[in-house]
Amino acid sequence: MPTNKTPSLTIFYLFLGLLWFDYFPGLEAATGKLGSVPGVYVFGDSLVDAGNNNYLAFSVSKANYPHNGVDFPGKKPTGRFSNGKNAADAIAEKFGLPLPPPYLSLRGLFKEKRRKSAAVTGVNFASGGAGIFNSSDQKLGQAIPLSHQVNHWLSIHRELTNQLGPAETQIHLSKSLFTVVIGSNDLFDYFGSFKLRRRNNPQQYTQSMADKLKEQLKRIHDTGASRFLVVGVAQIGCTPGKREKNSAIHECDEEANTWCSLYNEALVKMLQQLKQELQSSMTYSYFDNFKSLHDIISNPARYGFADVTSACCGNGKLNADTPCLPITKYCSDRTKYLFWDRYGHPTEAAARTFIDLMLSDDSQYSSPLTLTQLVSS
Repeated sequence: MPTNKTPSLTIFYLFLGLLWFDYFPGLEAATGKLGSVPGVYVFGDSLVDAGNNNYLAFSVSKANYPHNGVDFPGKKPTGRFSNGKNAADAIAEKFGLPLPPPYLSLRGLFKEKRRKSAAVTGVNFASGGAGIFNSSDQKLGQAIPLSHQVNHWLSIHRELTNQLGPAETQIHLSKSLFTVVIGSNDLFDYFGSFKLRRRNNPQQYTQSMADKLKEQLKRIHDTGASRFLVVGVAQIGCTPGKREKNSAIHECDEEANTWCSLYNEALVKMLQQLKQELQSSMTYSYFDNFKSLHDIISNPARYGFADVTSACCGNGKLNADTPCLPITKYCSDRTKYLFWDRYGHPTEAAARTFIDLMLSDDSQYSSPLTLTQLVSS
């Protein structure tokens, strides 16, 4: 590009940036004072999976085919359930860190150098289809449940200790960010299982989810982790797939949303109890994904979206009759769509919006700390 056009482009991008900050009051200040985060370690499901399921021989819960990745650098599918980068990537970028690679990509004879580097700056353990309970992956064939993801973290922790030594490792981990995004698949399992619903009422089941998650958070904490970002479950009754099945006018499935609210309530109480138990050795930010999605759907233009009901990629009503496959169509402007596919995975634009809300000084979505406050604590 000729150099005489560069100033004009610079002014243009600066103008866009100023417009963007107008959407979220306080965000400009927040992003300018982010604390130091030496590493980002990610646990969860397909909302943050960076490609671990690519390495599972029998899993059908994969996104390593078009049109996934159409906006990722190189325009290639990576295993992310998105047109581009996901929320885990956006968090790492906010702190100037490399994208956390999938843990399973670091195994093998010739991966030692890459593994050592990633152990320090961050690793992604998330797996599409994973749940808090080990049984959550059965419907989709194969995933890595949370307890196994934590086992993988223990392996990376040993690698980190060998590199840095015990004392330096503890310092490193105390400043790092441990991100947990999980729970939707456990609720989908409950929706679809008469056996589970007969055994537990919704309150019992969602409480058991929170209790099980507490066990895994304590396992991570016991290795020296102290800063946790825990994301609640969104309104999964408002995904394109749920809307398409619910009625002729494609309303949200409010029963499904009610169960999500029950889990989030149990999750908030559990985190408060865990904080009381661990005292100053743990700090956390809970992000209310349910409320944030509700507000975006209620006022899409404020956040830059034009379509918050349809999938960008798919076929049929709301583009939700089929998953995003190479034979399906996809929207021309992905920045205007909230949902990438029928399952409710966000587009890259939506994922970045959620992260910006986490970092905003507006604390209506985060408690007891915003993400900015958490990493500065």
